[in-house]
Amino acid sequence: MKKTVFIISLILFSLLGSKIEAVQPGEIFNFYTENSYDISGRAQVTAYLVKITPRLYFYIDKAWWDAQGYIRQSEISNSLGNLAQEFESKIYPYLTSAFGSEWKPGIDGDEKITVLFHPMKEEMGGYFRSNDEYLRLQFPNSNEREMVYLNVNQIESLAMKSFLAHEFLHLITFNLKNRILGVGEETWLNEARADYTSTFLGYDDIYEGSNLQKRVKSFSEAPSDPLTEWKNKKADYGVISLFTQYLIDHYGINILIDSLFSEKSGITALNEALVKNGFKDDFSQIFTNWTVTVVLNDCGFGFQYCYLNKNLKTLRISPLINFLPLTGKSTLSLIDVTKNWSGNWYKFIGGRGVLKFEFNGLAGLNFKVPYLIQDKEGKYALNFLDLDEKQKGEIYISDFGGQNKSLIIIPSLQSKISASDGLELTYPISLTASIELLKFPKRAFFIFGSIFSLIIKLLIVIN
Repeated sequence: MKKTVFIISLILFSLLGSKIEAVQPGEIFNFYTENSYDISGRAQVTAYLVKITPRLYFYIDKAWWDAQGYIRQSEISNSLGNLAQEFESKIYPYLTSAFGSEWKPGIDGDEKITVLFHPMKEEMGGYFRSNDEYLRLQFPNSNEREMVYLNVNQIESLAMKSFLAHEFLHLITFNLKNRILGVGEETWLNEARADYTSTFLGYDDIYEGSNLQKRVKSFSEAPSDPLTEWKNKKADYGVISLFTQYLIDHYGINILIDSLFSEKSGITALNEALVKNGFKDDFSQIFTNWTVTVVLNDCGFGFQYCYLNKNLKTLRISPLINFLPLTGKSTLSLIDVTKNWSGNWYKFIGGRGVLKFEFNGLAGLNFKVPYLIQDKEGKYALNFLDLDEKQKGEIYISDFGGQNKSLIIIPSLQSKISASDGLELTYPISLTASIELLKFPKRAFFIFGSIFSLIIKLLIVIN
């Protein structure tokens, strides 16, 4: 279906011809915008063309621009000059050399890319609209340009170069994946590639105030957000960013690049890229290792269980803590829900005796359940729960609360390979931890009996 749309598009394009027109700074143009992102909910804005560079047209929302004084307009023009220089000398050559090119000369027959600045909601950095890559005969709200949109309220922010790089990679992805291959990339992977550009270009090297720092904060606030479920929330960006950092740390940037050139999408495209680059690990193994990494993050424990990025060396999430009574028999049951490709971390402490742990999923699903046992010296041991056909499994840990200090369970559901935008189904899981009292060994009873006999004899002598 998508290939058919592009064939029709190309026929119409050839019949109607290109639309190269001479433009000059100061010209005014009306653009369609995404009303859900615009701060005032507008679907159209009128904008000035304020700067032209060899590869860019910079337009700014007229109402916003007119509200600025002459001095502010001059300062903003200087900031745009710096941003243009960064794009021309670094963003464009680095990204196109690694990932490939945008559509040139494109739907408008002009090799320059249009950048429209308009006021957006506070959390927005920018966006890309695929509609702009089609003729208006196909999509009435198309701007018929190679085009990206940036938040004018952050026009002087140091993060603006990261925003521009992010949206430009979406432009590249559309050309290579949608237009040439006729494949729609899954949103989470599309965003993962785009978000990694800030690290790829070195903008995250200084961690304070970086895009990476912002993503770490979002991830730490909601680490169990499903990787492949896309709701366009901060949590979505947090988890895709932290997973991608781990993926590239251990498997290299070519995994992202080769998956972009694949006729497959999402997890299947990544698995194909892993094979192409000679790796035996598949996406499932990598995701499982990552769920262990974000709680351990210790290269000394194992190379696959740590981040290599120096800015992520101290990243560790805190599992959900569950306390068992310190004395007597006890049972603690926890019922929760999860989604595909969502990390879950549960820590059990307290109690004293033999710990029996039981995990229950649903038959027909595919759970992976690594677990960590921490001893009294703080050292960890990693193992994996064996699940039966009903996705049930159990383990016993001796001397819990003594030699063995805590148990961390890390279950993840890995049944669904393809993803779609919007909410995914939730599935129940149950975890039960129970303590049986320690029993005195025979030698302990012998020693106790000997001491008791001695006390009785001393009492007789005293009397």
